Amino acid sequence: MGIEEYGGGQSQSDVIVVTTNDVPGFRVDRVIGEVFGLTVRSRHVGSQIGAGLKSLIGGELKGLTKTLVETRNQAMERLVEQAKARGANAVLMFRFDVTEAADVGTEVCAYGTAVVISPRA
Repeated sequence: MGIEEYGGGQSQSDVIVVTTNDVPGFRVDRVIGEVFGLTVRSRHVGSQIGAGLKSLIGGELKGLTKTLVETRNQAMERLVEQAKARGANAVLMFRFDVTEAADVGTEVCAYGTAVVISPRA
């Protein structure tokens, strides 16, 4: 697995997503409100067995890492879709929340504040 498969973040989009309170060089014209993208993934039985064996000797659980990256990216894509649908061109204070979902999978929620921004004059 190459380094690009471990990364995440935003693909090309007309919605700017940042973890900060503002975007340098832009002003917030309108706050739309909270947006989120949610997904729940079950664990693949094969990766669970492999993870159990790997835990005996230590090291990275690459299959689970790849699944988590894919899950986070999907949650972020859904967040961007929701922001666009509500008329936003940016999401401020972007965060992830990850929890176990009833011992059958992992819930990943991407959330932030949808806003309309424009360049400062």
